[in-house]
Amino acid sequence: MTRAPGFGVAIRNFCPSPEELSIDGIVDYGTRAEALGFDSAWVWDHILLGTRRPFPFLDSLSTLAALAMRTTRLRLGTGVLVLPLRNPVVLAKVLASVDQISKGRLILGVAAGWYEREFEACGVPFRGRGKTFVRNLEILTRLWTEEQVTGSVDGYVFNRAVMLPKPAQRPRPPILVGGYVEAVLRRIARHGDGWLTYFYTPESFRKAWARIQELAREAGRDPATLRNVSQLPIYVARSFEEADRGIREFIGRYFDVAPWSESTPDSAIRGTPAQCAEQLAAHLEAGVEHIVFVPYEYRLDQLEAIARDVLPRLRPGATPAPA
Repeated sequence: MTRAPGFGVAIRNFCPSPEELSIDGIVDYGTRAEALGFDSAWVWDHILLGTRRPFPFLDSLSTLAALAMRTTRLRLGTGVLVLPLRNPVVLAKVLASVDQISKGRLILGVAAGWYEREFEACGVPFRGRGKTFVRNLEILTRLWTEEQVTGSVDGYVFNRAVMLPKPAQRPRPPILVGGYVEAVLRRIARHGDGWLTYFYTPESFRKAWARIQELAREAGRDPATLRNVSQLPIYVARSFEEADRGIREFIGRYFDVAPWSESTPDSAIRGTPAQCAEQLAAHLEAGVEHIVFVPYEYRLDQLEAIARDVLPRLRPGATPAPA
């Protein structure tokens, strides 16, 4: 049976300097998204980012904890948490706590990371971060799902280690893996509950999603059990030309689009409500299950325009974020 699509929003927990962040504004944005009927809210994650153009960043998990206390229904996701940078035992405790605080609404999006300066500052080797990612993921899931953990994992020694409370979701929160290259797609197929991608066109999404499903079959998994989430910038405007100019400027100020990936500003949803709906329909037809909007300038009027003028033109009904 085909799932109805789900829709979420990205949260502005980072910005280009000299702009400043407001936790009150972030929480108000999240509560408004919930009132408008969105299914999920997603925070970005970095500890350090930028040199000549630094980016103020509120910690992703602290931000989710704040949102958890002011919302009741929104699923709360990391899009994506840089997993190798964290001590996995401490992280397991923090994530379980966020899931408890939110009463089981956490979605864990994770990736291996790309910003070498950040790794150097945290004292974590940049080379081999893929192996560190897999190790940390193993430690997280064991501490969440096993009554006691015994043994050693790459220098972490467990002697009947018991972590309580467990996450509210059993056996654990859903884990989506982010990334683009073949090695990451294999990681998704083997270790994740699904894929979280960033600024992909429908054509690029369709191709990569088919590859993930093929790799899942090769790994002995049922591809139908995997979920996906796609992050897409959007600007609802009076014309395509106005929206195209605005969204490209917005992406240029806020985001890096790696030239070696298939992420591109051309993925942006832009134009009149009818044009935006038509573009979104192409993503749904390509197999996207849950779309996370990155609204132009994170403006509340954009959030309201998406909910009022765009989403009603798509399929009726919506599924929750991946559970």
